[in-house]
Amino acid sequence: MNFFRTAMLLAGMTGLFMAIGYLLGGSGGMMIAFIVALGMNVFSYWNSDKMVLKMHNAHEVDERDAPEYYEIVRRLAEAANLPMPKVYVIDSDQPNAFATGRNPENAAVAASTGLLDRLSYEEVAGVMAHELAHIKNYDILTMTVTATLAGAISMLANFAMFFGGSSDDEEGGGGIGLIGSIAIMFLAPLAASVVQMAVSRTREYQADKVGAEICGQPLWLASALAKIASAAGREVNYAAERNPATAHMFIINPLSGQRMDNLFSTHPDTQNRIDALQGLHQDWYGNEDALRVSSGGSLGSNQRQNIRNDDGPWEDAPSASSSFSQKAHDDHGGPWG
Repeated sequence: MNFFRTAMLLAGMTGLFMAIGYLLGGSGGMMIAFIVALGMNVFSYWNSDKMVLKMHNAHEVDERDAPEYYEIVRRLAEAANLPMPKVYVIDSDQPNAFATGRNPENAAVAASTGLLDRLSYEEVAGVMAHELAHIKNYDILTMTVTATLAGAISMLANFAMFFGGSSDDEEGGGGIGLIGSIAIMFLAPLAASVVQMAVSRTREYQADKVGAEICGQPLWLASALAKIASAAGREVNYAAERNPATAHMFIINPLSGQRMDNLFSTHPDTQNRIDALQGLHQDWYGNEDALRVSSGGSLGSNQRQNIRNDDGPWEDAPSASSSFSQKAHDDHGGPWG
């Protein structure tokens, strides 16, 4: 299903490229657009992950640079039966994270310094489990290619303003005039954005569920989402603002003013996701007194202690009430080297 969705996405983006090319330059413009789109599809498949990481100034770390962060990812990857992905850090105060790559064998996860600073060990684990779920579900290929092509379509649409010809060209239907150029400039990015929204929103709930299965604790991610959403609205992610086509890849929308659960949001409403995770926790553990988390804040330290999981890969994890970044600072001089 994911491969089929990727194929349909590539076909749709290629068709949009060709349609804009036809409107701008007739049959010749359509053929040029087709060749460009074909080349971009091939390039995106092999290199879109590298482009996205570069867009957000992410740098790779290992067990020496970021021992605890790296260890969290390693343990989760083993629990999910996935190859170890490459691990990156984004220099941004906004707490956020994403996964990228074309398949589990060529995948990467990235977390911001703001996320590592503000979240506990368990909350970081919940976030990374969510990102590994995207890898496990092969969402990363679809989402990464979408980001690359949506950005390219936006640039092509902007060119329409400068290269749209007169409306009376005789051959091939080229030349759409000023009004047509303006229409393309607005409608093409909108069409690409709708594709992004459709891909992202439906996959976030599933990634939340699978991520909870990987780490064994739905409330870890619920608490992390509440804390991230609360801080993300106050911190500007400048790289994301410059590259809005990548917004759907993040665990929480990194752009300003996009928190509504409606047609034009790249992500589901955070509180809806938290409620779903709390319901999952109650289904799994039969807890009639399911801890409540709201998007305005995270669990308290005494509540976190109640959801500790001492089995599996977390039996020697740091105390839930302690800060992930503080322990890393004490032991290693910083969580990202």
